[in-house]
Amino acid sequence: MNRFLTSNEWQWRLLRTVVRGVLGVVVANVDLLMGVAVLDPTWRALCAAMVMAVLSPVMAELGKADDSDE
Repeated sequence: MNRFLTSNEWQWRLLRTVVRGVLGVVVANVDLLMGVAVLDPTWRALCAAMVMAVLSPVMAELGKADDSDE
């Protein structure tokens, strides 16, 4: 997990980018996946942007916490 969160090797950077992209798509289409409510496209973009804004700092903090354990 530590390598995934903190490594600067190209493989890990690519994997982090792919994971963030997949999470963004899932969040943007959660209304379609759940089938409960239909969100306006503006709200979809806002939700995806909020998740992406929170995801990077959370991953950075998880990487720091993982470093202190070793």
